[in-house]
Amino acid sequence: MPVSNSGTTRITVLADSDTRWKWGALTASRLAGEGADTRLDGRLLRGRATPTVRQLEEVGVRADSLREVTAVEFLREVEREAPDVIVLALVGGAVQAVLHGLARVAEKAAGEKRPVVVTGYVGVVYEKLADGLLLRHGADVVLANSRQDAERFRAVYEGVGADASSVVESALPFLGGAAYLEKDQKRDPYTVVFAAQPSVPDSRAHRTYLLSRMVKHARLHPEREVLLKLRSKPGEHTTHIEELPYQKLAKGEDLPPNCRLVYGNMGEVLDRTDLLVTVSSTAALESLHRRIPTAVLTDLGVREALGNHHFIGSGCLASWDEIDAGYSPEAAPEWVARQGVAPDGTYATAFDAARERVASLLARPALPAIAPYYSLTTAPGYLPGILARHHLGPDGSPLPGAPAADRGPGPVRQAVRSAARGAYRHGVQRVAPVIRRMGEL
Repeated sequence: MPVSNSGTTRITVLADSDTRWKWGALTASRLAGEGADTRLDGRLLRGRATPTVRQLEEVGVRADSLREVTAVEFLREVEREAPDVIVLALVGGAVQAVLHGLARVAEKAAGEKRPVVVTGYVGVVYEKLADGLLLRHGADVVLANSRQDAERFRAVYEGVGADASSVVESALPFLGGAAYLEKDQKRDPYTVVFAAQPSVPDSRAHRTYLLSRMVKHARLHPEREVLLKLRSKPGEHTTHIEELPYQKLAKGEDLPPNCRLVYGNMGEVLDRTDLLVTVSSTAALESLHRRIPTAVLTDLGVREALGNHHFIGSGCLASWDEIDAGYSPEAAPEWVARQGVAPDGTYATAFDAARERVASLLARPALPAIAPYYSLTTAPGYLPGILARHHLGPDGSPLPGAPAADRGPGPVRQAVRSAARGAYRHGVQRVAPVIRRMGEL
């Protein structure tokens, strides 16, 4: 990869949650390539899901610098000293806002080469395909995690008359680990892992049902170890809001000795997994990559709202009744191949095209202006609101009163921010469910 005048390629990752930081930081590493002289700077977009120290440590990626910023602070930092590459690991609206802000920064710095901008998705894209993609349009590289996603992404862009050349097929950057042992070499004890999700399913009844079925499986199979893999601890937030944490629901369950709750890196949990069970978690792709038997639950239906419809044709759909009876799904090779999951060993080359694209852009003397599909011409009733949420005006410049980049939060601001986050989480996890139940009376 070509480098800056300093001899080191400077990559900055802007992320808004623990899972997106994981995706962004590992993507940066994949783009740089093994042994590259690279500096990684992490910036965490201030918001409801800003990761805690524990969550960052669990990801296991170390940055040369890491701090919390607002969108305006980030843009002012780029204006002062632009990195070579920016990876936007953000929700779609934030990506769009930062793209317009970067376009404004580049316009002001006429004659100077701007950074190469890369973005993409953390996992399975099963909802808001058009909306999410168009909010990411304008980046130099939009990574698709599979051949299927690359085809869908290009079809959306071309369908609205937008440039689709930015779409590059790659894979999820966090796949890896040793392949599952052969059937006659299973671990002792046989371990079943239920990978929980923060927002799927979203009702108390359905989440309680899944928990009770997991506990029932543990009772039916005392020779097995049954683990509930949790994404976050109480009070933490991840990419999606979790109104009803399984930790809270589990307090009402009498867990048998062979059933327990676990945290930690998903890859380390998969090291001891014989069967992964989930509704639609991206963990299923990590599991399939390692040839671990994977069950995508049908108990609550196969529905778009659950995301398990994405696994139609995978051979992985199953119910708890079938799992209780000893069923262990075998994934369909053709389906797996189209999902960017590479148990055949081709994962080593999955990022070659993306790495070459970024390298070619870095080698150019100048880059074209950032030109998102959404503009005041194409979306005058939509775009200004997206920009305003990040204190940016319709032209991408900071609105009056936006926070200054050179003023760090003092003790009072830090205390207020911490209290506000606590109040928000309390409202999401305690007040909102009560109000919902009252509305159902």
